[in-house]
Amino acid sequence: MTSGQRDRVDFGRTLWIVRVRGRVDGRIDIRTVAVCAILMLVTAAIAVVAVGTGDYYLSPNEVLAAVFGDAPRITELIVMEWRLPRVVLAFGFGAALGVSGAIFQSLTRNPLGSPDIIGFATGAYTGALVVILTLGGGYYRTGAGALVGGLVTAAAVYLLAYKRGVQGFRLIIVGIGVSAILASINTWLVVKADLDAAIAAAVWGAGSLNGLGWAQVWPALVIAAVIAPFLAVLSRRLPMLEMGDDAARALGVRAEPSRLMLVFLGVALIALVTAAAGPISFIALAAPQLARRLTGTPGVAMVPAACMGALLLVVSDVVAQRMFAPTQLPVGVVTVCIGGGYFVWLLAREGRKQ
Repeated sequence: MTSGQRDRVDFGRTLWIVRVRGRVDGRIDIRTVAVCAILMLVTAAIAVVAVGTGDYYLSPNEVLAAVFGDAPRITELIVMEWRLPRVVLAFGFGAALGVSGAIFQSLTRNPLGSPDIIGFATGAYTGALVVILTLGGGYYRTGAGALVGGLVTAAAVYLLAYKRGVQGFRLIIVGIGVSAILASINTWLVVKADLDAAIAAAVWGAGSLNGLGWAQVWPALVIAAVIAPFLAVLSRRLPMLEMGDDAARALGVRAEPSRLMLVFLGVALIALVTAAAGPISFIALAAPQLARRLTGTPGVAMVPAACMGALLLVVSDVVAQRMFAPTQLPVGVVTVCIGGGYFVWLLAREGRKQ
């Protein structure tokens, strides 16, 4: 092996790969890769069970046969048209929420720095709610309203928290206050709307995957494909930003523009979920920290957070569908119950640290 083609592998927790000729210096954490692989396998197994569960039961073999086009027509109809889109959306939306949570927790350097807590998700809900009550909704219009609402809220929180830069704790405190104000505005909007619109807004506002299909899957995939390259590039700057603006600048990273672009991408992910399913709380809060504890990494990483978010939302949706079957709960009700307990534990843990 020549020096220009040298690969070095150190076995242990971390696998190093160095390719001099290609000018690539990369590090792969073996534990992180293993954790992500296990999370994906568990999520896939639960997804297969979820697709087969219902009034018309299908075994895992029948589900897999339908996915690969080797099943009776009725089985393919049930799997491919009725049940699989919902599982795909739960997987994708959970991953999006996990990544969004990882972005904001990394930027604030605080496990409470979730879009649920600092008001960005509430702002996206406000924007979408205004569109639904005034223009009658629609996927793209609701998505645009959610994005605008989230961005306006992010700008307001950012400006109010700015004082010779933005400190994570200050951002969280300001965000909590803005979130409370927006929650009151959302309640007032629903109360003032006519009955039919108010009922529709209230049902949508619970956060639900009921009734969603391929019509929502394809636009979400396209938007996610547009966002993904920017995330791949900007995610490398997050560890540097966590060290502080001065350290980031010393390493050649423009701190403020990078932070603003990451905030925009995080809000865009929240808007993507909110437009289709309504506000789904606490996945963005819990997924990054649970993934961090499993991987043992010093900071919050996007890929493990995405895998954990996908698992949490798929599991939550199965619980929402089957706990009181045949009545289906909005998945947001389940995530609030699970996330509320996690939030109390996290607050207690952070309080003991202080």
